[in-house]
Amino acid sequence: MELCELRLANLRNVVNAEISLGAGVSEFVGANGAGKTSVLEAVYMLSHGRSFRSVKRDSLIRFGEQSLEIFAVISAEGMHRRLGLSRRRGDWAARLDGVEISSLAELLREIAVVCFEPGSHALISGAAEERRHFVDWALFHVEPTYVEVARRYRRALSQRNALLRQGGRDEDLDIWDAELARTASSLAGWRGDYLALLDPLVAEIGAVLASELGAPELRYSRGWAAELTLIDALAERRSRDRERAHTSVGPHRADWRISFEAAPEREHLSRGQEKLAALLCLLAQARLFREQRGEWPVICLDDLASELDSSHQEAVACWLDSIDAQVLITGTAPMPTEFMRRRKHAVFHVEQGSVTRLL
Repeated sequence: MELCELRLANLRNVVNAEISLGAGVSEFVGANGAGKTSVLEAVYMLSHGRSFRSVKRDSLIRFGEQSLEIFAVISAEGMHRRLGLSRRRGDWAARLDGVEISSLAELLREIAVVCFEPGSHALISGAAEERRHFVDWALFHVEPTYVEVARRYRRALSQRNALLRQGGRDEDLDIWDAELARTASSLAGWRGDYLALLDPLVAEIGAVLASELGAPELRYSRGWAAELTLIDALAERRSRDRERAHTSVGPHRADWRISFEAAPEREHLSRGQEKLAALLCLLAQARLFREQRGEWPVICLDDLASELDSSHQEAVACWLDSIDAQVLITGTAPMPTEFMRRRKHAVFHVEQGSVTRLL
């Protein structure tokens, strides 16, 4: 999978940018605040439907403008597709090959992007929602029925919570409990299977990039007690759920954790080690995507030099040098040339929202 062309208009401080991209590594360099991150942010939004920054969506639009535009040409599975994403105040619009589409999911399915950025430590130390999104994004790309099953689960959960708030009858709760249980089985199974496949890849990459932490292990909690069916868990918690007016067990409460021999608990990791652990998981996810789909996702690394020390930067660069994924990197200066010896390499300069190719 490869981005061939990227155009941006009115995204943060980028007025207008047209970028031709090729295989290999592309670096975007410039001063802080120049707009480098906005380039990666645009690529990420085409794949995730949201920014990796925690901001109000309308703040993505350049101050004084009414809309933003993102356009990309991608090459995947031997085909070229044209992707368009725009936002006017309060609403997204998506286009695929020039035709407006009603479902944003249709657009997001066309391109896969894995991104490491300054907030990625939240994958390790943040709320469980981030870790669920990490897994569910992958399932969206590899499980054909995931979207429909997840939609059914969310609907059943919403209906059950509404009944709990309204003091609904037990007979009505029984109906939605059964629907939750039917869909939960698939969701929990898919998530557990995915993390089981990811675990050895995290260990493999961890041995190269973070050997000082020892062997890593992923631990999965499906959202209710292992010895109970979800029907039984919901029945056991019904009185408490009525008191609190929300459903306290199920896949929406699932979580996973990473532990290391030298740091068994999350609290044993420094902030820098949390970022390194997140990077291991993201690169392993990219590797697993390659195994499952037969092509690499686009890998984005935002401000890598400020997030990792030089020895870890070199280790990451050497690992990237050994694969054939398209990689987009930002920084205030280019990475040392000895870090990347075999890959095609392009450098772009970003200044005041303008992007110019240097090499």
